[in-house]
Amino acid sequence: MSRPDRARGATIVDVAQLAGVSRMTVSRVIHDRAKVREETRMAVLAAIRELNYEPNLAARNLVMAGELRIGVIYSNPSAAFMSDFLIGVFEEATSAGARLILVRGEDGQAPAPRDLERLLSQGVHGVVLAPPLGESAVVRDMLRAANLPLAVVAAGRPASDAINVRIDDRQASQAMAQHLLDLGHRRIGFISGNPNQTASVVRLEGARAAIAAVEGAELVLAQGAFTYGSGLRAAEQLLDRDPPPTAIFASNDDMAAAAVSVAHRRHLDVPRDLTVVGFDDTTVATTLWPPLTTVRQPVRQMAAVALDRLMRVLRSTEPSAEASADYVLDHALIERESTAPPRHAAQVPGAKAHKRSSHA
Repeated sequence: MSRPDRARGATIVDVAQLAGVSRMTVSRVIHDRAKVREETRMAVLAAIRELNYEPNLAARNLVMAGELRIGVIYSNPSAAFMSDFLIGVFEEATSAGARLILVRGEDGQAPAPRDLERLLSQGVHGVVLAPPLGESAVVRDMLRAANLPLAVVAAGRPASDAINVRIDDRQASQAMAQHLLDLGHRRIGFISGNPNQTASVVRLEGARAAIAAVEGAELVLAQGAFTYGSGLRAAEQLLDRDPPPTAIFASNDDMAAAAVSVAHRRHLDVPRDLTVVGFDDTTVATTLWPPLTTVRQPVRQMAAVALDRLMRVLRSTEPSAEASADYVLDHALIERESTAPPRHAAQVPGAKAHKRSSHA
């Protein structure tokens, strides 16, 4: 390993790396708060001596008082999603007495390495990753090298070395596509999300599974990137098809809102001429006309659960299976005014009568 800059001195992260243990294990040895295997304790003490590490007294007092420093790394192009996510972690941190240190990337990209290094230098105990950074190799490799416990929110599939808090994206997407089929739609446009995110792939898998089970049904694809702008382009492509789809299923609410905007620009009534549905149930879903039928992903709850489970692991005195547990929260299909049967629904075999939900 590279030695720390003498100007800044060694940090607890440097000690953990040299000893080959987690930052919390180093803390336990320093404060003698929990039983640590003798060979581990000796390795940590040897690393402390070699690096001439001097524990920060203020930091020591914080740990002894029970405060945890949690890094929150985020970079999501959906402002509505990130608003819900941050509210969730802030509310949980306030109630649990944790200190949050935020690091932001731009437009779904990982933060600069210097920003991640600055976060590690502040002695964080663990990190919560907002999508899509739970799947960023750059971020994961740096945090793994620092031996930091991780909680990943809203990844399409669980990671084997982190706490995972998510919904079943495939099942949720399949249920939404089935809802459109039940209304009588047989040519359904699908706006996929960023192809580099597993959730995009899994949501497409779910929609395809529902479509494949119905004879004569067709899924028409357009590539999006979970942004409003990409939704505009994808909706234009779908509505330029001959014939156009009678319904558009967008992989998030931002892109669904864009599809509604394109429909209005083309003088199409939603839902009489075109049904549009989304995914997430962010504030966007209820701030446009008509309000969106969408999949409710409990983003605030997911963020709060991720922080809570991460703090449980950090405060545990023994290794815990919770450090790589998979928590799958409930989703719901919320029906609003953006859905209706296509005009020819009465002629479609198996189409169900339309009944609007009372969900708001």
